[in-house]
Amino acid sequence: MRIGLVCPYSFDVPGGVQFHVRDLAEALQELGHTVSVLAPADDETPIPDYMTAAGRAVPVRYNGAVARMTFGPLSATRVRRWLADGDFDILHLHEPVTPSLGMLALWIASGPIVATFHTALIRSRPLQMAYPIVRQSLEKISARIAVSEDARRTLVEHMGGDAVVIPNGVYVDQFARAVPDERWRGTPEAPTVAFLGRLDESRKGLPVLVGAVRAVLAEHPGARFLVAGRGETGAAEARDALGEAASSVEFLGGISDEEKAALLRSVDVYVGPQTGGESFGIVLVEAMSAGATVVASDLGAFRRVLDEGAAGVLFRTGDSADLARTINAVLADPELRGRITEHASAVVRRYDWSTVTHQVLTVYEMALAGASPRERVHEDPRSRRGAAARLGTWASGRRS
Repeated sequence: MRIGLVCPYSFDVPGGVQFHVRDLAEALQELGHTVSVLAPADDETPIPDYMTAAGRAVPVRYNGAVARMTFGPLSATRVRRWLADGDFDILHLHEPVTPSLGMLALWIASGPIVATFHTALIRSRPLQMAYPIVRQSLEKISARIAVSEDARRTLVEHMGGDAVVIPNGVYVDQFARAVPDERWRGTPEAPTVAFLGRLDESRKGLPVLVGAVRAVLAEHPGARFLVAGRGETGAAEARDALGEAASSVEFLGGISDEEKAALLRSVDVYVGPQTGGESFGIVLVEAMSAGATVVASDLGAFRRVLDEGAAGVLFRTGDSADLARTINAVLADPELRGRITEHASAVVRRYDWSTVTHQVLTVYEMALAGASPRERVHEDPRSRRGAAARLGTWASGRRS
């Protein structure tokens, strides 16, 4: 099968959606399919051979974060060229109502189209703005996927329709078999606690963790906190807030995939202190796969990933004092950690790419079954005039 995947966010600063698209592409290739990915990226950005760079992205505030996307007539031209060259059996768009390549491809293409929705929000002005512009085009979608029940609910409430829930995937064994790094391995006297996320985005929860550090050190004075992720502003603010306790916190900066696996394999506890806007929680699954005990906010998405608290320990979202009490309780109880990690090692198998890829392929087969015989992805003949008009409508909406 020839499969085209469209990623809305830039690989210049990769995040969860980008990693999902990348890993799905490679999992599909391992099964013998031909896959091409279109994604925003500068020409100098190192990307795999199966990816096509769609040009420089622009940072936009979206869903409480800074998303780097590309949009406009030049991007539309690149989408058309990629579609023509690809001759795809099926087109798989990610976040097709985000103003980036997925939305453009939805306007431009016709044929068997699958869409995955990642966003989970209670209320979203951008989605409310986007709906009138994409409403008719949404009818082109043959099948819809949501990465979680939270993402499905957002889709239903903002766009109507429904979707099958297929979670994000993880290469579980890559984390389970990672070699621990002695720099990050904890001991009974000096346990290690890890955090991974963008440091300058408050919803990722670093300030919540910073607020818990002193109370944890009061009971476990040898504890070490390992903070990985980009964001110099967030790191500087955290150091200022920590004061003397900053000596127990090590800021690792951005780390590679291999370093992330080693970090999660080495630490005693992984903390997910996010405060909202999370549709799934892929890093929790990675930590569970690596054998770290997960302590996480009691967000709906996190509760479901952690099997309602059986595969991790939940604390009250945004409550640093409750986070500190929870970390202290977990560090003080090795038997509790053992029970949790044992259960987690079974739970994570449902998120392994060996399972997730076959679920995605089942959706592809449904989409193809509903298409005309031998119909392939092609340019909608109405798209040139229609896309130009929609681009103008979107720009007007953004200015108002």
